[in-house]
Amino acid sequence: MDLVSGYKGMVGLVFGNENSGSSEDSYVERLLDRISNGALAEDRRTAVAELQSVVAESRAAQLAFGAMGFPILMGVLKEERDDVEMVRGALETLVSALTPIDHGKGPKNEVQPALMNTDLLSREAENISLLLSLLTEEDFYIRYYTLQLLTALLTNSPNRLQEAILTIPRGITRLMDMLMDREVIRNEALLLLTYLTREAEEIQKILVFEGAFEKIFSIIKEEGGSEGGVVVQDCLELLNNLLRNNASNQILLRETMGFDPLISILKLRGSTYSFTQQKTINLLSALETINLLLMGGPEAESAKDANRLLTNKTVLVQKKVLDHLLMLGVESQWAPVAVRCAALQCIGDLIAGYPKNLDALASKVLGEEPHVEPALNSILRIILRTSSVQEFIAADYVFKCFCEKNSDGQTMLASTLIPQPHLMTHAPLEEDVNMSFGSMLLRGLTLNENDGDLETCCRAASVLSYILKNNIQCKERVLRIELEAPMPSLGAPEPLMHRMVKYLALASSMKSKDGKSSPTGNLYVQPIILKLLVTWLADCPNAVHCFLDSRPHLTYLLELVSNPSATVCIRGLTAVLLGECVLYNKSSESGKDAFTIVDSISQKVGLTSYFLKFDEMQKSFLFSSAKPAQPRKALTRSNAASMAEIEDVEENDSSNQNEDHPILISTFDAQFVNLVKKLELDIRENIIEVYSQPKSKVAVVPAELEQKSGESDGDYIKRLKSFVEKQCSEIQDLLGRNANLAEDLAKTGGGSISQPEQRAGGASERVQVETLRRDLQEASQRLEMLKTEKAKIESEASMYQNLAGKMESDLQSLSDAYNSLEQANYHLEKEVKALKSGGATPSPDIDAIKAEAREEAQKESEAELNDLLVCLGQEQSKVEKLSARLLELGEDVDKLLEGIGDDMGLPEDSEDEED
Repeated sequence: MDLVSGYKGMVGLVFGNENSGSSEDSYVERLLDRISNGALAEDRRTAVAELQSVVAESRAAQLAFGAMGFPILMGVLKEERDDVEMVRGALETLVSALTPIDHGKGPKNEVQPALMNTDLLSREAENISLLLSLLTEEDFYIRYYTLQLLTALLTNSPNRLQEAILTIPRGITRLMDMLMDREVIRNEALLLLTYLTREAEEIQKILVFEGAFEKIFSIIKEEGGSEGGVVVQDCLELLNNLLRNNASNQILLRETMGFDPLISILKLRGSTYSFTQQKTINLLSALETINLLLMGGPEAESAKDANRLLTNKTVLVQKKVLDHLLMLGVESQWAPVAVRCAALQCIGDLIAGYPKNLDALASKVLGEEPHVEPALNSILRIILRTSSVQEFIAADYVFKCFCEKNSDGQTMLASTLIPQPHLMTHAPLEEDVNMSFGSMLLRGLTLNENDGDLETCCRAASVLSYILKNNIQCKERVLRIELEAPMPSLGAPEPLMHRMVKYLALASSMKSKDGKSSPTGNLYVQPIILKLLVTWLADCPNAVHCFLDSRPHLTYLLELVSNPSATVCIRGLTAVLLGECVLYNKSSESGKDAFTIVDSISQKVGLTSYFLKFDEMQKSFLFSSAKPAQPRKALTRSNAASMAEIEDVEENDSSNQNEDHPILISTFDAQFVNLVKKLELDIRENIIEVYSQPKSKVAVVPAELEQKSGESDGDYIKRLKSFVEKQCSEIQDLLGRNANLAEDLAKTGGGSISQPEQRAGGASERVQVETLRRDLQEASQRLEMLKTEKAKIESEASMYQNLAGKMESDLQSLSDAYNSLEQANYHLEKEVKALKSGGATPSPDIDAIKAEAREEAQKESEAELNDLLVCLGQEQSKVEKLSARLLELGEDVDKLLEGIGDDMGLPEDSEDEED
């Protein structure tokens, strides 16, 4: 057998030369010989036990067994079913042969005997069929070891085993029957089915039709629901495998058993303050099931999938799942962080894009009388207070889903944004229970500014950005909010937007509570505040006007956009904010209009450098990695413990210096990235339009050039003089702007045309520079055209040269062929002439040749005739002698010879007839 010889060769490869593993090989070989050829049954059983022991402990024995032992032990399983002890030992030995032995000493690339043995055993579908048939045996250990063996095969070679089981009649049915067996068998069968259903959609469907849902929920109930042990976790993992990306199974669950058994798992029982690690994992698994019912598959049909999700959400809310999720995610603050986060994410998925569920959440109140408050207030409190980054992201996700395409909900939240007296905003945190949603949010926006800790403000700004997104009414309403100064005597109230810009500037110098400089200031506080401002100013001219009311705001943005210490995304978002001040600017006031902003950008930053900020941001990690929401990682036995214990990102972690902070990744989601990309295109076009269409500060009306009635000549002259001065000022301004643009374009071309001293020369020099720039640009264009034309001509010349060379080569070949034909023709003509002239080679005498050939043929025939006559003479003499002898013996010779001549003559007669 090739496989066996291959494995024997592998033994020598792994363990050196043939002698190095000879002791293990020979020992295994002797045991196998005793098993197959032993006379006594007891001796054979002993040999099986010894073989199991050595294979379980030695890698060399595993490898040797794989090369020799499978046919023998599979023969035992097939032919000796009556010997229970023998079958048990054979199965246990096979399990040991497929179980890796990790001594931690071998090199990483060392051959793994267990994997090789798995491959060898699973290659034959008959082996799988034989093992499945053992599940019907009455002996407990035979069924137990068979399940262990199948699990080992499935772990190391899943695809092959899945295919084999699908081809075996009633194969899956036998495995399903094991779920109703004794507890130990049932648990092994659960593990096996969990591995079996991870990627096999056909097996998933068959299991469901075999009653998998009923059996799973029956076991969960029997084990105590979320309070149960690891068996509940295995049941939920199997359930999730059956539902993941499988719409038909989800519909079947909803229409047969319903979601009640699932929701009952989320119900907290007993001591709600007690959360063991296993209970946490069980709840996370149940929440993952809820998530699978709420999220569409990656390749599902959009319309059909949307209807399924809508129905799932409807039924889940009808079954009061929202109450259980709020209990786990919001009210049970003693629950582990991982459970709270998963519950909050499920709440977000449950309400996303579904108005009825949005209204249900908006109307929910938590707590008991008289201390009740809206659920949204409680979730906002989590955002403002939690010390867990993951919990903030999860709670923030709820508001993102609540406000998305929900203008009524946004308006409802914005209507509660009413500033509180200064004393109230600095009251103890515990008193915020009595505040409205808007008051709590405004308090969060203005809290702890004196301490330099803008973390709370940053989180509140994130919520406010969702409230304002794509809602002009809310933007206008929040614009009118004015905050009192820290001390009324220090100044008048300031708009909320101005306070946000102030905090944006403070964030760059923000220090942590221990007095040290905090790297998170520029890491995510500034980006989130910038995101709020970008969202606020988008498509809202009044917001742009309010922003530009304070001249220092523009100055600060111009400094921030070119600040080398700021991150790429901070500079990019600042560039977007400046662009919005141009794009949505409807002001005609001097110093605030779009032309002034563009001039400021051109003079302070340079248009080339400004546009470069967009390109840098688009190439950054946050923008290039932003994708739509992906399905969450499946919860399995291997990763359950790590997922149950979420470790929050530490602020002093070195990884935070990069742009992969979880808050930044959640902030720069696909929707915001798409908004920025769209804004960038509009900003580029608008700035180009501003430069191409200069403003007209003076409306030239012919009537103003005429003297008014009753106007004295002196007043008329003064008015005309003033008009001309304004025109001169306008011309000088336009020349200056054109010169700056020329400077930027010259820098793009590779260098500056004029020195700083020359640029200050005046309007005439600037016009001259502009003319030179245009000439240079035209010359450059002509040079590029000539270069292109030259390259094209050179390419054509090279092509023709190659073609000429090829034709010359072909011509030479034809010439040589023609010469050779000429020579051949010449020789042939020469031979013909010689034959015609009868010269040195006379023509042969044909008649003489014929006569000579005839004579030779006659001589040959005469010789053959003579030979024949001699032979006939010899035969005649023999006949005569035989006749004489017959006469002596008394035989009648004539009678014996009668009829011989007739027989010989038959052919001659037939020939005569034919003639």
